Amino acid sequence: MRIVVMGGGTGTIPVLCGLKKFTKDLTAIVTMADSGGHSGFLRDELGVLPPGDVRNCIISLADEKKKALLRALLDYQIHYPRNNFKENVGNLILTALADIAGGFPKGVVQLAQLLEIEGAVLPVTTDNTHLVAKLENGQIIYREKNIDKPHARDGRLKIEKVWLAPKAKINPVVKNAILQAEIIVLGPGDLFTSIIPNLLVKGVSETIQKSKAKKIYIVNLMTKFGETHNFKAIDFVCQIEKYLGKNILDHVLVNNRKFPPKLLKTYAKEKSYPVLYDKNDFINSKYKIYLGDLAQAGNLIRHSAEKLAKVIMYLGLTP
Repeated sequence: MRIVVMGGGTGTIPVLCGLKKFTKDLTAIVTMADSGGHSGFLRDELGVLPPGDVRNCIISLADEKKKALLRALLDYQIHYPRNNFKENVGNLILTALADIAGGFPKGVVQLAQLLEIEGAVLPVTTDNTHLVAKLENGQIIYREKNIDKPHARDGRLKIEKVWLAPKAKINPVVKNAILQAEIIVLGPGDLFTSIIPNLLVKGVSETIQKSKAKKIYIVNLMTKFGETHNFKAIDFVCQIEKYLGKNILDHVLVNNRKFPPKLLKTYAKEKSYPVLYDKNDFINSKYKIYLGDLAQAGNLIRHSAEKLAKVIMYLGLTP
């Protein structure tokens, strides 16, 4: 079963970790709009593409016996106390390999081969581009890191529109992977800063529309202040359709697991709340809704890798 998972950030990790137990033909397509943290520093200083999300996906696809050590190594941060600066070892390795191999995509392939991962990780574009957002009050926010964390703006304001500047075109290898896929999974992950940036790349939405694969979107478990504040499940889907196109999705996965009040209080401090589902919002939808327990138990609210994989495989194999 050829499966493509599209996203960025940490949301893609449980999907990849779960699905790799069912198929070796697994491809992660990763946003290149990231501009925060150490990835942003490397972009600004060296002009390279952001390695952080690619690094996370490569670790997720690594052999389970090696994964713990690889994660410890590639996530390791070197701390420089004098200026309180931290550098990520995995990002540095990937940046070095990109330089040695003659380009970021080749560097990604080299690291994947070096670590003997099963599957592939592909940057959605090889163009150097940044995310821009327009808020409902007309304010323009430049760069992903400023959209992701609303330090200098009202996080209650809705994002009206997002785009890439300069424009970016699809990585040809990504186009081929999408067309050959039997299942395409979008999400979960930050809606405007991890998922939609992929769809903004010229050729991505058009190629997904042409693909004969089953298209599945996984709705987030929680809202995010500054990005999806007060969003219900239908709001997430409407935004995906705004940039992907109407009547393209086949299935939408929505969680109905309830979380402990004590845990919800912790998230409420960050103004993050469970995404609510109302079946009346989806009466006229062309896609099918899968409503079920998709979350893991624990001290963090996260999707379950095992539950997601089982549902995705079931939907993919069902005519």
